Amino acid sequence: MLSVASEIYPLVKTGGLADVVGALPRALAREGIEMRTLVPGYPAVREALDGVETVHTFPDLHGGSARLLAGRAAGLELFALDAPHLYARPGNPYTSPDGKDWPDNARRFAALAQCAAAIARGAVPAFTPQVAHAHDWQAGLVPAYLRYGPRCPCKSVLTVHNLAFQGTFPRDLLAPLGLPPASFGVDGVEYYGSIGYLKAGIALADRITTVSPTYAGEIRTADAGMGLDGLLRKRADRLSGILNGIDNDVWNPATDPHIAARFDPHRLGERAANKAALQTRLGLATEPGALVFGVVSRLTWQKGIDVIVEALPVLLRGRTQLVLLGAGDAPLEQALKTAAREHAGRVGVVLGYDEALAHQIQAGIDALLMPSRFEPCGLTQLIALRYGVIPVVPRVGGLADTVIDANEMALASGAGTGVQFSPVSREQLELAIARVRSLARNRATWRHLQTRAMATDVSWSRPARRYAALYRELAAPLPH
Repeated sequence: MLSVASEIYPLVKTGGLADVVGALPRALAREGIEMRTLVPGYPAVREALDGVETVHTFPDLHGGSARLLAGRAAGLELFALDAPHLYARPGNPYTSPDGKDWPDNARRFAALAQCAAAIARGAVPAFTPQVAHAHDWQAGLVPAYLRYGPRCPCKSVLTVHNLAFQGTFPRDLLAPLGLPPASFGVDGVEYYGSIGYLKAGIALADRITTVSPTYAGEIRTADAGMGLDGLLRKRADRLSGILNGIDNDVWNPATDPHIAARFDPHRLGERAANKAALQTRLGLATEPGALVFGVVSRLTWQKGIDVIVEALPVLLRGRTQLVLLGAGDAPLEQALKTAAREHAGRVGVVLGYDEALAHQIQAGIDALLMPSRFEPCGLTQLIALRYGVIPVVPRVGGLADTVIDANEMALASGAGTGVQFSPVSREQLELAIARVRSLARNRATWRHLQTRAMATDVSWSRPARRYAALYRELAAPLPH
């Protein structure tokens, strides 16, 4: 199998996509599936590669020569498209240091898809995949290049991680991108008069997946379909939702090297040391009995951060604290900095992303706030469950699929793992916070919630089995 993505943990990461792309090959190996991942040859990728070999060359790929490198990094088998004119630049994978999209993103990620199609057609004789698995809009043209080029037996899968990011570019790039005129149609790459990378993948892939069953249903509606709901309804027989997992080795409170005290379901008392360490690091009052809420998120409207800001007066009543790690929209960043200044000792905010601090927050908080207006799957709530943190989430997407509301009947049957609410509003979030406080006052109930959360299987085991079955269905006969 060939996986195609614009980022991969631990080499290049801006969000959960990288975590998924980095973890899935290891999980699939346990299912007897060999997967190699093609990523852009960013400086961080090239520097990490061991045993590098040039396995193919492109004399002219969107304005410069390029090499396809094969090697290993972080235990992963990788292909890296070494094209310095496209990828050797500062900033994150998509934007320049001033925060604006790179003006040649259309070519940068078309080149990645063209390279994937070349591999699928035998450019690397030692590795000819039966299935090419494209992730999000950055790899959305992979099915298009397979469809509108020389005949190729390789099948394609597109995974939609977030339908809100679609990769739409001007129509006059059609020829420069190597796409024939016939491709510019409603059943091809055309999207409201432009070239739609994600739309192309949805229209042309042999199978489409997204990252939770509930989100797979939501995106077929006008409310959540982002303009693609009609196409997704048309292709509903090719669409399925497969929940993400997390890497249980990376996220393991019993072995985590980033936290002050390691723990497991039988040593939940050790979490107190992590809370104290987190409070000290973020300048909060060292109160063992404080109820600490946490946020690890992009700071955007989608993530409902504005609702958290609105709810702060209620959230901070009593012995309550808030810690937040993230970056995003400038007005939200400013509002949170103001809150940290006005509530010194009770609100701790770190703008940016710090992997080690993310671990420390999960180990030290009591409850996770994640009031996303839409959430394809979400990984933060899965990590929270693994660390005995109670997620507070709306009933949307993967949050609805992964968190069991601790209502009265769920508590009676021993099934609850978190607190759900709906819709996403200040009032409903405040009611959910009140429920958390009520649950936390009963020490035995809270401990049962924590242990049930930690018993939840959030690994890649089940998702990997489903992906393996999907690949085998497309490309029989694969080994069992």
